[in-house]
Amino acid sequence: MVDYTMKVQEELLFWKRKMTKRFGLISRTSKKAQLKVNGLIPEKIHTVMTESIKNMVKATLLGSNITTKKRPANGLSLYERDELFKEKLSTFRKTAVIEGAGTGAGGIMLGLVDFPLLLSIKMKFLFEAATIYGFDPTEYEERLFLLHVFQLAFSGEETRKETLSIIENWEVEKHLIADMDWRDFQQEYRDHIDLVKMFQLIPGFGAIVGAFANYNLLDQLGETAMNSYRLRLLQSY
Repeated sequence: MVDYTMKVQEELLFWKRKMTKRFGLISRTSKKAQLKVNGLIPEKIHTVMTESIKNMVKATLLGSNITTKKRPANGLSLYERDELFKEKLSTFRKTAVIEGAGTGAGGIMLGLVDFPLLLSIKMKFLFEAATIYGFDPTEYEERLFLLHVFQLAFSGEETRKETLSIIENWEVEKHLIADMDWRDFQQEYRDHIDLVKMFQLIPGFGAIVGAFANYNLLDQLGETAMNSYRLRLLQSY
């Protein structure tokens, strides 16, 4: 167990360096372009989109709360939790791939349906991840942590660094955060997935893009969730 804990600590150091690494030139250029586009969108549209994403996320959280019947897993070693998590990630990844391929094959109309469906899969997965690592996602503070894990996985350079800091210092930060910054939350998420999802709207070709994109998005969320919960567990030892 000591050897495995040391292995995890080394992996966490590598992961944190990866999360704080500066984006490449292409990513920075793309981000600047997205910011310009966002600046052209009327404020009323931003407000509507923020409320829409906020309500959609809260609805999926409620649905996940209802469908996640398991209580937090207790009495497991860190190795056992990690192995259980990897099995769960594999299952959800397959679900996301099937969903992405199905909606991508349908072109624009079904492609638009992909957004809420994929969001629901991600939130359900994070609920399962929380219980595997011994946390109760029915508690408000844990749902707030879950949303920060989501934001860490799908955000730009500056927001990612800020969110990582919050997660690393969660026991202090959780008392200072009343609610998510929903405007920032929805804009970062949209900016992160907009480009790849646009290609998913192309009939036929969209099926390949949808399956590939959803696989990678779940993989990205899985890595972020596992390491975020690992951090909390190791801090509590």
